Amino acid sequence: MITFLSGGTGTPALIRGVRQILYDSEIAVVANTAEDLWVSGSHCAPDIDAAVFLFAGILDTGRWWGIRGDTYATHNYLPKVAGGEPFPVGDRARAVQIARAGLLRRGWTLTEAVRAQCRLLNIGATVLPVTDGEAALFVDTGTERLPLFEYWMAADADTEVRQLVRAAPVPPAVTEEVRAAIEASDAVVIGPANPARSILPILDCEGMRDLLVDTFVVAVSPFRGKSAPDQKDAALMYAVGEPPTSPAVSRLYGDVVDVFVQDLHDPDEVPGSLRLETRLLHERQAESLAWDLMAVIRHAIS
Repeated sequence: MITFLSGGTGTPALIRGVRQILYDSEIAVVANTAEDLWVSGSHCAPDIDAAVFLFAGILDTGRWWGIRGDTYATHNYLPKVAGGEPFPVGDRARAVQIARAGLLRRGWTLTEAVRAQCRLLNIGATVLPVTDGEAALFVDTGTERLPLFEYWMAADADTEVRQLVRAAPVPPAVTEEVRAAIEASDAVVIGPANPARSILPILDCEGMRDLLVDTFVVAVSPFRGKSAPDQKDAALMYAVGEPPTSPAVSRLYGDVVDVFVQDLHDPDEVPGSLRLETRLLHERQAESLAWDLMAVIRHAIS
């Protein structure tokens, strides 16, 4: 089994390619929960939902978020009845979030709720939130604190980011389900996602780095160097004290990574890195990168 530490849009795109090589039952996804938030009484979990919708065959792969062909009747009607939301939520995606919220209010853990929804959607892969604890991150803009996903979706590109602030005073612990999945895996792949937004919140969960020390880990840099990163991607990286570059990603991940992958054309140099084509603009590129990564993993575990 291969486990992916997943967040943002790059990791689901890579997993789409891996599904051409592995059965879904051989794939586990440990999803970031730092962007989870409550919207209009429903539980929005962007990185969990992206994985669930991908394996259910309904993910909008144009945006890598939400359900393909979804409608927005509820979102559009809310302002007419003194309501409103910071970003659009599709009607079918909202149904998933409403149902999950109901389970959480009944005392289910997030892991239990996600498992139930995966079962009903006939998903063969294992999709796990990294933690059942409070992991939400807020962006301190100097004038207010925005939930991380609200900042990403709704804030102006030039919004100041002073720091990322945890909702809880201490990092939450990884779940036993995550621990079991990683211990049963041949390798862990850290997907090409912004570390500050998507991966550090996973690595910072209590017990995660210790788990990865005894596991073969491949990490793919989300930065290619030749093109300027998204302004918000850059701002979030600077908020954790690093520039938006591959060497910075390597420093943030530290010694839990056995093979660090950066793009062929990246002008920045990470000593000992593996150079591959990491663009994921379409499914063929994702499958090609997936084959390359699987070759590395199979060589390492043989």
